[in-house]
Amino acid sequence: MPALFITATGTDSGKTFVSAGLLRALRGRGRRVMALKPVVTGFDEANYAASDPALLLEACGQKSDLAAIAKISPWRFPAPLSPDMAARLQGKAIDIAALTRFCSTAIIEADDALLIEGIGGLMVPLDGKTTICDLIGALNIPMVLVAGTYLGSLSHTLSALEVVQKRGLAIAALVVDETEASPVPLEAVCESLGHFCNSPIIALHRGASAHGGAFERLAELLPTPPASMA
Repeated sequence: MPALFITATGTDSGKTFVSAGLLRALRGRGRRVMALKPVVTGFDEANYAASDPALLLEACGQKSDLAAIAKISPWRFPAPLSPDMAARLQGKAIDIAALTRFCSTAIIEADDALLIEGIGGLMVPLDGKTTICDLIGALNIPMVLVAGTYLGSLSHTLSALEVVQKRGLAIAALVVDETEASPVPLEAVCESLGHFCNSPIIALHRGASAHGGAFERLAELLPTPPASMA
């Protein structure tokens, strides 16, 4: 079934905002959607309703209680650290083989469109030797790379693009999410990145009235499965 991995150049770049917007756009087209956020850090059970998995479930039109969150986010850690650090602080380690199987099974069993949202940036460690980039490669699905417009984002984004190219991974689109209060114009960032990126670049303006068209463009990246598979 059609699937995309949502990742970013770094943490707090807008992955969940992009994922939720894309899920709503797909639902608006009558698509059946499912989302995973397999690994979560900084997870507070007492405030679960504000968590990324809860926001994704709501965007899918599903109930967002702790039981539902556990189904789409099996690896949850309270410390707001990288996954390897957060797990180690709990005396645990993420089972990469199990994580890969969890995602792969969801891809195979999805009725229609599936989004898998990563954690942190493209190269964040999951354990002592595996990164999000490795997981994307193992799943062999295209990614949506989310970047910001903050000062320095060009270098971070071009570094991420170089890693992706060297790994032979597929980028369905580069989403440039306008960073709040950034002194760098969104259009200027997109223009600069366009010299180095061959994938579609989608500019995401702040403000509800401005970003709807961007999510519709993203929705077009997930083709409708054949009727026999629907």
